[in-house]
Amino acid sequence: LPLRSKVRGPAPQDPNLEEDIIDEAIIFFKPLTFFRNFEFRSDADRVLVYLILYILECLKKLQRCPTKSQGSKELTSLALARFDIPGDPGFPRELNNLYAKPSIADAGLMREYISQLRTELGLRLLDKVYADDQSQPSKWWLCFAKRKFLDQSLSAPGTY
Repeated sequence: LPLRSKVRGPAPQDPNLEEDIIDEAIIFFKPLTFFRNFEFRSDADRVLVYLILYILECLKKLQRCPTKSQGSKELTSLALARFDIPGDPGFPRELNNLYAKPSIADAGLMREYISQLRTELGLRLLDKVYADDQSQPSKWWLCFAKRKFLDQSLSAPGTY
């Protein structure tokens, strides 16, 4: 999917896009977290679900960050940390049914694409959660940190 991204990566760049999949994930995050079921109609829906789950992981990290600069450090390290992709043993088993395991040749490209998505999402989410550079994080965003989407989580049980 094309992105309006400042982060380098394999995703096609389209600066003329008004909204990309990352904007959609942020806009629809709050209402979608109340859904217990989600109908997958395209690959974009699979990316959206991954981004929603990643936003939840970001919010868990941001709960302990009183400033935007500290939040930026946390989300940058989270985005660059090792993560599992479909087919890896650490990827949530229930989600493996929704995502096709990439071939060995495509696994590296998929990891780069997801890393680009995670980094760009972290940058945009910071602007939503912190109204200005010195403010406390928004309680309206952080109250969703304890929710689960589709009863799933990208982190292993007991990690937060």
